[in-house]
Amino acid sequence: MLQGKTVIVTGVGGGLGRECVAAALREGANVIMAARTQATLDAVAAELDPSGERLAAQAADITDEAACAAVVELATEKFGSVDALIQVAAFEMAFGGLWDSQFKDWRTAYETNVIGALTLIRPVAEAMKAKGGSIVLIGSQSMFKPQLPQAGYAASKGALLSTMYYLADELGEYDIRCNMVVPSWMWGPPVQLYVDIQSQQKSITKDEALQEIVADFPLRRMTEDGEVADVAMFFASDHAKAVTGQHLLVNSGEMMS
Repeated sequence: MLQGKTVIVTGVGGGLGRECVAAALREGANVIMAARTQATLDAVAAELDPSGERLAAQAADITDEAACAAVVELATEKFGSVDALIQVAAFEMAFGGLWDSQFKDWRTAYETNVIGALTLIRPVAEAMKAKGGSIVLIGSQSMFKPQLPQAGYAASKGALLSTMYYLADELGEYDIRCNMVVPSWMWGPPVQLYVDIQSQQKSITKDEALQEIVADFPLRRMTEDGEVADVAMFFASDHAKAVTGQHLLVNSGEMMS
């Protein structure tokens, strides 16, 4: 779906970011991946494209203007264009509700998940102006349905969803599309750890702990982070060339239950 295109993926670690890189490579794209830790990027690069022919890495914090510009510059210098951005990088540790939230964590969530995303989108959109492109944001079902006590994170993702509508309208004249993939529970390293902890605390098997979460989902299973990545690839591709200003839940039907 992405043959000959250049895709930037942020937030590359052991979960969704890595799966987005793998999916983009599988679909034929050249990929620039970004994360704050160079060692993490080096490990992913060695695993997915040790030749470095179609994959390059840039350590970057998306709240840093210069670092964001460097990511885009690497993409244009190495591969000649920026055709899609998959914006995965996020701050998730804004836990608690009204009484037990740390407001500094709310501020960090907004600085990273909203303003940080915009800090990166500015140079990306500038690079896309000549021939268009696709910006794919990652949301969270917590915007719509309280699950874990994570109000600050959920609120920041809700703000990002509102921002997405304005971006779609503003950038549409340049044929730049902006959409959001909205996952819920994703079977990857963070959720595996959560299930392990629940299993130990409740003295039940890991499968029983997992079933407590997914039993009422229409598909009776948890979405995998690679399946969320596949939907991001659709939004990034020309198969979605007339789709903008949309969000799509990838949740095994959870919101129906």
